[in-house]
Amino acid sequence: MSSRRPNGTSSVYLGKDGYWHGRVTVGVKDNGRPDRRHVQATTEAEVLRKVRKLEKERDTGALREPGRAPTVAEWVTTYLDTTASRTLAPRSLDDYRSKAKNWILPEIGQHRLDRLRPEHLDKLYATMQAAGKAPSHQLKVHRIISRALEIAYRRGHVPRNVAKLVDAPSVREDEIEPLTQEETRRVLNAAMPRTNGVRWSVGLALGLRQGEALGLRWKYVDLDGGQVKVWWQIQRTKWRHGCANPHECGMRLDTKGRTRHRFVQCPPDCRQHTRACPPPCTKDCTGHASTCPQRKDGGLIFREPKGKSRRTIALPPQLVTILRQHQQTQQEQRDVAGEDWHDYDLVFCKHDGRPISPRDDWGEWKTVLAEAGVRDARLHDGRHTAGTLLIEQGIHVRTVMEVLGHSDLRLTQRYTHVASASSRDAAARMGRALWDS
Repeated sequence: MSSRRPNGTSSVYLGKDGYWHGRVTVGVKDNGRPDRRHVQATTEAEVLRKVRKLEKERDTGALREPGRAPTVAEWVTTYLDTTASRTLAPRSLDDYRSKAKNWILPEIGQHRLDRLRPEHLDKLYATMQAAGKAPSHQLKVHRIISRALEIAYRRGHVPRNVAKLVDAPSVREDEIEPLTQEETRRVLNAAMPRTNGVRWSVGLALGLRQGEALGLRWKYVDLDGGQVKVWWQIQRTKWRHGCANPHECGMRLDTKGRTRHRFVQCPPDCRQHTRACPPPCTKDCTGHASTCPQRKDGGLIFREPKGKSRRTIALPPQLVTILRQHQQTQQEQRDVAGEDWHDYDLVFCKHDGRPISPRDDWGEWKTVLAEAGVRDARLHDGRHTAGTLLIEQGIHVRTVMEVLGHSDLRLTQRYTHVASASSRDAAARMGRALWDS
């Protein structure tokens, strides 16, 4: 018994093996031939149900690719190595890899991608919460999963993005704790006698991010025009292995001719007292790529600011004068260094012209705070201070948004909790209207 139909349409028939078979044309293969999917069942009604399901998935664009669906671990790894590596900033990609390695792969990586359920994600976030991970950490993991599943959905690997069916971990916005105007002045006074002390004048006056300040170059500073172009930033990125076999990169021969890891961080239980680290190395001994003789893609690099942060900022006249003096001092350092000077054209650099490490910059900030007798504050609080001071001076929030390089007005509106000059004037007028005779 058969109900075969013309080419290109679905067909259902009873085979010689006693099973009912259905064939559905869902598209065209890469070689130009029709892509026909096959289903079978013991009854005609069951095979018709499967045929209609395939036709619906084809018509709605929810049909997944043929073959076994990848596991979550396989797909997330593929996503990080391909799509994410092209679209994310290096530090963001490192953060994605770290969170995937620590949470996504071990907790839900074994599930097939097309069988992942919202309950699996709920359990993951509950596990993270029980481990004491902050809601912001949970939210980042959720965003990584959601983005990876969204790409999988667009490419037909899954019929839906189950992360959208889960309430994202809620994060309470951190309270901004800027320095006061008096504290800011004390910090600037303490910093000025120090080498590169002007760095803090620029950071606090313009609200630059750390990487933007350290990556500022003279070619983008127009002292005559009184403006600066924040077009680049400097960041430290992790080194990657350039060798063919990272598992053997960390090996060395000891005094007895035995192969051992050169890394003291690699624990004994990983090597299991053998001649080599058994692959796959569960302790991530291959992560020490900084010692690889052929290491690549790491160290301090210049890159464009994130999002829409590329901007041009006007300089306060007082800061122009300070920067001219700093430029003259740096030229004197350059003359002393002579051939040892590394010309990166940096506004703030080491004594030989090389970039300042973000870690050293952080240490300098803590030292300046201590010398100024000001409470301990995060480095990023300097940026918050700039935004708050601008609002206090009555600057419109849209202008503050442009100065700080925010892509979302809601980020800037966090600074409007302070009583600006205009709001104080409004309060005074309301008082006179209601109570003064």
